[in-house]
Amino acid sequence: MLDKTVPYVEFWMVRETVQPVPKVALPSGFRATFYQPGDEVAWGKIETAVGEFEAETAAAAYFAKTFAPYPAELASRMLFIENAAGDKVGTCTAWWSKENQPLVHWLAVIPTEQGQGLAKYLISTITNLLLELGEGQPVILHTQTWSHPAVRLYQKLGYEIAPIGEFKQARQVLEQLRKR
Repeated sequence: MLDKTVPYVEFWMVRETVQPVPKVALPSGFRATFYQPGDEVAWGKIETAVGEFEAETAAAAYFAKTFAPYPAELASRMLFIENAAGDKVGTCTAWWSKENQPLVHWLAVIPTEQGQGLAKYLISTITNLLLELGEGQPVILHTQTWSHPAVRLYQKLGYEIAPIGEFKQARQVLEQLRKR
């Protein structure tokens, strides 16, 4: 869930390829699946549930523009987690930036399933996938201070705030949050 009580600053993070990413086990009662046609609805529900979109219609429009033109890529790059009931509760995508750099895209776990290690599993798995696909390039991700719990997770897995854009302001906000 986004923490909109803190100042909003967007920034990039980067992970060099020199260190291996620890493999994280999926918690018991969950299973991982890659995208299948129709999963765009689940993606929209998950992203809307965490506050990335105001409505599922906006999420659907984003999905149609950004992901739908690449159905073959989705089947091997968009990962979901399903709970024991078969509901999709988390997602993350191994995508690429406009400059063709490996990109972690849209990590989200619905609020009722957060705190169980699902995001850690997703980011670890997707980072490893990008390292395999990225031919030695650093992996990047775009985030914001509203996602500060995720930023701490990214940092534990070797991502650092990239010295571009609003990185100084982002560092200041994140440092204030650590002192809470």
